[in-house]
Amino acid sequence: MKKLEEHVERTLILAKHDAIQRGLVGEIIKRFENRGMKIVACKMVEPTEEMLALHYPDDEEWKKRVGARNREIMAEKGIEMKESDVEFGAMIRAYNMASLRGTPLLAFVFEGLHAVEIGRKIVGHTEPRKADPGTIRGDFSTESFQLADVEKRVVRNLVHASGSKKEAENEIKIWFKDEEIYDYEKHDWVVMHSFD
Repeated sequence: MKKLEEHVERTLILAKHDAIQRGLVGEIIKRFENRGMKIVACKMVEPTEEMLALHYPDDEEWKKRVGARNREIMAEKGIEMKESDVEFGAMIRAYNMASLRGTPLLAFVFEGLHAVEIGRKIVGHTEPRKADPGTIRGDFSTESFQLADVEKRVVRNLVHASGSKKEAENEIKIWFKDEEIYDYEKHDWVVMHSFD
């Protein structure tokens, strides 16, 4: 069991206001717990501007990367963006921050084997229209980038999931103090992962 524990990681999951308003929080928790993850932190919070600025950092590399990725998405739709990748990334950052502003959300830290990778699979593709059935976004939304583009807003996709181990580590520090994260034994861990 010790060797398995070396592969345990944590991921941040945010149930956004659309998930809360639609009563999907229990379903979100259930999907993570069904995959063998345990909740080590949970709270309802209305994010401050400082938290949002840290969660979506004003970082040139981030904006360039996000802008370039979304430029490709727009090109697939036949839309050519006039803004630079950095400018486009800054616009997306502003939309993302606005989508979490002024409304409570539920923040969770889930712990488990390959938590970040598995967490991304559980929530599904960022654009719910492209998310596979069986994922949170694929089962509970038909939202698309096209709808969001028309309304000049971020896509409503119910949940945020950390994109990498480093991102998860940084995000968890934004949303939780060390003393708000709990370490405890969950009995199903042994059942799922022990062959003794």
